[in-house]
Amino acid sequence: MAPSYTPQYQKPDEPGVAMNFDNSVSLYQRVDPETTFNEAATEAFRLIKEAQDQYPNWPRIFYLDIEGHKGEQRGYDADFFEFQQEFWFATIANFVTAFETPLVGGLMNPEPQRNDIPDELSINLPDSEDDA
Repeated sequence: MAPSYTPQYQKPDEPGVAMNFDNSVSLYQRVDPETTFNEAATEAFRLIKEAQDQYPNWPRIFYLDIEGHKGEQRGYDADFFEFQQEFWFATIANFVTAFETPLVGGLMNPEPQRNDIPDELSINLPDSEDDA
């Protein structure tokens, strides 16, 4: 069995998409205190699409920082606990090789990253403040 290769990932200095020296691509999203769940989800999906468009099928590493949104659920308000726990694992994690979020730290995707990214993201948030 050949030895495995572990790339040296580094979080970009600024939000956006950045090419790495090892033919991987880093995505960095910073969520501000005013950012809603829907806005954060839309931006995360946009970054995935941008990375796939610019660097088709390259391994993607996603870094997420969240400012504000403090609450009782492991330190986050309900929306951003759900964003990192439910939305992230159900949606974003499928389309990356690895990721780092404040809630779970850094993780490798145990499955190959998916590159069949849908054209758009549709979020249905019943009774959400985003619908107001």
